[in-house]
Amino acid sequence: MAEADARPEGGPHTDRTVLAAAGIEKAYRRGMWPARRRMPVLHGVDLTLAPGEVVGLVGENGSGKSTLMKILVGALAADAGTVARSGRLGYCPQEPVVYERLTCDEHFELFGHACGLSPEAERRSRREIYAALGFERYATTRTDRLSGGTLAKLNLGLALLADPEVLLLDEPYAGFDFDTYLKFWDLVAERRRAGRSVLIISHFVTDQERFDRIVELRDGQTVPR
Repeated sequence: MAEADARPEGGPHTDRTVLAAAGIEKAYRRGMWPARRRMPVLHGVDLTLAPGEVVGLVGENGSGKSTLMKILVGALAADAGTVARSGRLGYCPQEPVVYERLTCDEHFELFGHACGLSPEAERRSRREIYAALGFERYATTRTDRLSGGTLAKLNLGLALLADPEVLLLDEPYAGFDFDTYLKFWDLVAERRRAGRSVLIISHFVTDQERFDRIVELRDGQTVPR
């Protein structure tokens, strides 16, 4: 798979696109040798994301949504196709990637350093995220002692830390209570107003009006809804 951080000559990336995938294909091998068989998941998927756009990606379980998102962020290689993106990416995986013995504060410090943020910028962003999602009282709590809902807040907060131009979220509000769910959509609305882009995976869409566009992954291909 070809991948680029700038607009490739003649490629799918345009002045109005911050993320563009074209012809993405992916298959997995299943079973034991010599009876292993190839199981196609994605069949030439095309997907674009424009500045300030909030897009929902829906589909049945096993349709390949998480596989596609991992390919978009570069965590998984596609068998074919191209991905072009510009700006900083933030990724919130379905399963939080955390260190059990570190506190929330320590996670923000670690991720801030990895993103190249200055200590001052990391602390400022961390305070804003704590306030926006309402979990500052857990700042010095180790992650192995957090509830599922608070762990989900940390997972989202780490994706938001560097204020990315493109935010990719895989079932981000699983485990949120209703109040946090509303706070989440306030954050999404703020990012849209700031010209930031958000792609959200969901099994189902209940608040369709909150999205600019919804794309369904069906039979390994994207279908507008």
